[in-house]
Amino acid sequence: QAQLVESGGGLVQAGGSLRLSCTASGRTLSWYNLGWFRQAPGKEREFVAVISRTGGSTYHADSVKGRFTISRDNAKDAVYLQMNSLKPEDTAVYYCAGARSWSAEVRGYDYWGQGTQVTVSS
Repeated sequence: QAQLVESGGGLVQAGGSLRLSCTASGRTLSWYNLGWFRQAPGKEREFVAVISRTGGSTYHADSVKGRFTISRDNAKDAVYLQMNSLKPEDTAVYYCAGARSWSAEVRGYDYWGQGTQVTVSS
């Protein structure tokens, strides 16, 4: 069973950038479509972006389109989320997740990391 570990979160000012990373132990990530989700206090977990097994296809939520970019490096067994032009409303715990199918829904994912906190100050 894959265990996912996120890193790269932190505190940043509005307009700044962060790059989140997610690696795995126990099973190679190349077997899965990989997604990023986020959850703000008092809100449900929401979809951010997904990338296919080969990296050939991506899909981003409208709220982050043009600002965030998902990518992966199967040789390094890692998936990334480059976040630019950050806004205070991007503040949340960010999770990476693995799925056998292509999905933009929480229920479509089989494996989850523990999350990394991103805080954007105004």
